[in-house]
Amino acid sequence: MTNPLVPPPGPRRVLALAQLANSVGDGAYYVTSALYFTHVVGLAPARVGLGLTVAWGVGSLVGVPLGRLADRRGPRGTAVLLAVATGLAVASFLVVRDFVPFVAAACAYAAAQSGLAAARQALLAGLVPAGERTGLLAYLQSTLNAGLAVGAGLGGLALHAGTRTAYLGVFGLDAVSFLLCAALLLRLPSPPAAGTVRRHGTGVLRDRPYVLVTLLNAVLLLRMPLLSLGVPLWITERTSAPAWLVSALFVLNTGAVMVFQVRTARGVTDLTSATRVIRRSGLVMFASCAVFALSSGTAPWVAAGVLVAGAVLQVVAEMQQSAGSWHLGLGLAPADRVGEYQGFFGTGVTVARTLGPLVLTALLVGWGTPGWVLLGLLMLGASYGTGPAARWAAGRTAPGDTGGGNAGRAGAGRPDAGTRDSRVR
Repeated sequence: MTNPLVPPPGPRRVLALAQLANSVGDGAYYVTSALYFTHVVGLAPARVGLGLTVAWGVGSLVGVPLGRLADRRGPRGTAVLLAVATGLAVASFLVVRDFVPFVAAACAYAAAQSGLAAARQALLAGLVPAGERTGLLAYLQSTLNAGLAVGAGLGGLALHAGTRTAYLGVFGLDAVSFLLCAALLLRLPSPPAAGTVRRHGTGVLRDRPYVLVTLLNAVLLLRMPLLSLGVPLWITERTSAPAWLVSALFVLNTGAVMVFQVRTARGVTDLTSATRVIRRSGLVMFASCAVFALSSGTAPWVAAGVLVAGAVLQVVAEMQQSAGSWHLGLGLAPADRVGEYQGFFGTGVTVARTLGPLVLTALLVGWGTPGWVLLGLLMLGASYGTGPAARWAAGRTAPGDTGGGNAGRAGAGRPDAGTRDSRVR
């Protein structure tokens, strides 16, 4: 029986161990950072939010040039340097005492993280045959969730202690975790660099089919803030369900992805299967939104049962959409520009994180049940639009490809090769 957390030995397992190393540190960081900056450093919550928004905006802008650097200089060396840079950026939070240094450190952290995500995807593409990439990314997603769960537990201990030393220990742990990630990546063979990558003005932005696929994927990624923000607000503002259900639904989501993501991704092997599973995810997501809407105006335990049912449908849609988008993001990129294209594809995560809270708050808290229906229709439309957009991208000539090559043939000998959301770095 396939182990959902441990890929086969070799480069795949090393990539999974590197993912596990930094995800443990990140899990602890995610649950403690907001309280550290507000309660220990003394920054106003609004300034923390502003600083993080600026930081992730910067991160989205530098993802493409850093991905291009990985294409030119080699993905392994670039990934190692960016993992070290991320660790140093986290360590700099230890000495932050004011708003401007906080923004500077956050920008360095977000920029290094975005570049690291692109470089690691390029490294994976250089080491793993095209038909096996989506399966490996499913393993990495399961590993990511396992690491985040362990890290969140460690962060919970720091929150329980509530001391400055405990918080600093978490930041130190996260910094060390990225250094360990860098050391593990050094154990991998180094794929050849693409050398002088052809540039044509704005690069990937000239590739309109790929840009459209990325935009549609960003709409589908609105599911990311749904569980962390939309559903908690819905539960507390619009239903009679107990507030602790928020935590239970998060555990349900994390556990399901750990156990079932590999199995869900197993059938995604080409363009047709990828677009088919994304269409299916849109239907399931629409059903999830409809079920969530039914939880309003009912007795507490009825509402709780309905919310659990909605969360089950949501995580099924999440795993399906993840598997399909991983394949499209890598498979539709030209073979010599995977880092650059992955840097752009990853901006969908930033868009979802930045605009998602505004969209979800307006739809779910402001409009209630009609908002859920509209959200479901939006995701359903994006899922059905992905198929034609992906076929357009697979059939186009890559920007600057004077030889008439098909960018959809970026994989090793396959017409449509096969990266969760960006939590897979």
